Amino acid sequence: MITVENLSKTFGEVSALNAVSLDARQGEMLVLVGPSGCGKTTCLRCIAGLERPTSGRIRIGERMITAIEDGVFVPPEKREIGMVFQSYAVWPHMTVFENVAYPLRAMGLRGDEVHKRVLEALKLVQLEPLAERYSSQISGGQQQRVALARSLVGAPKLLLFDEPLSNLDANLRLQMRIEIKELQRRLGFTAVYVTHDQAEAMAIADRIAIMEKGSLRQVGSPRDIYEHPANTFVAGFMGTTNLLQGKVAAKDGAGALVRTASGVEVRVALADGVGPGDAVWVSIRPEAMQIRAGQPAGANAWPATIRIATYVGESIIYRAELGGLNVELHAPPSENYPAGAGVTLAADPRRCILLRE
Repeated sequence: MITVENLSKTFGEVSALNAVSLDARQGEMLVLVGPSGCGKTTCLRCIAGLERPTSGRIRIGERMITAIEDGVFVPPEKREIGMVFQSYAVWPHMTVFENVAYPLRAMGLRGDEVHKRVLEALKLVQLEPLAERYSSQISGGQQQRVALARSLVGAPKLLLFDEPLSNLDANLRLQMRIEIKELQRRLGFTAVYVTHDQAEAMAIADRIAIMEKGSLRQVGSPRDIYEHPANTFVAGFMGTTNLLQGKVAAKDGAGALVRTASGVEVRVALADGVGPGDAVWVSIRPEAMQIRAGQPAGANAWPATIRIATYVGESIIYRAELGGLNVELHAPPSENYPAGAGVTLAADPRRCILLRE
């Protein structure tokens, strides 16, 4: 549906995008995620036509909308794109109906056709009863729905979301992300969605594109990104992880034994492309670590000391000292260990991920 090829953008001496190439398939929700300043919003604004890239090409379907080297740059209003902004961008002096009708009137539609399409869009976002209210008289979550209805009413080929939920409270964000995903599945529109919230990206995406310093670091499904990060940046950014730095002490078939500087030995089940002496990292997610009774025995069983225990309802978050390293693990509330307790930590080698960088 949309293809971005070698997209670059500089602001003076600052490079915001470095030859980024990605695609969103028909009916897919592609989420761009990364820390502030990574280039995700710049990429979205280039797709929308709100920024002119320094170089690169953008296609929607078979239509070329940006090809800087060939002098092609279709203005935003002719790209057949809908966009939901972070700030909602609804007009307080207009009713909900008129806010949603605005793009249709700009397209030259009038009369019954406008009325029909606006009511259909408001019904989709459950705002039909509020059609005659002014947008200043409704809540933030309802204003976000108005912005969503306005972006859908023109039946765009592509929908862009620029951190649309960041101004909402935590519970409303959870509700809206579900509603947006259900609406996308029901209507089948293609979307590119920008957020800095890793949990939001995991919940809403069909695929995630992780960016850092203007470059793509990894693209994949939420499960692939979380369980098989390409590097330490992705592992650390997409959720909490324990990163243990060391060297390969030995190879054993497809696996390897990694030894940290403090002497902690970690066995990993998959260690392609590395050999003894190579510097590596091992990523172990908190839920992949377990607390065992008794003395350490077998592969990946280590003596440790609990330093902090934080009860959060569905689990207890432990921070422990393991061979001079600070690690985090999540355990059921039934496993209650106080600070200072000596324990054995264990991790399945299949859930210990070897990383080269």
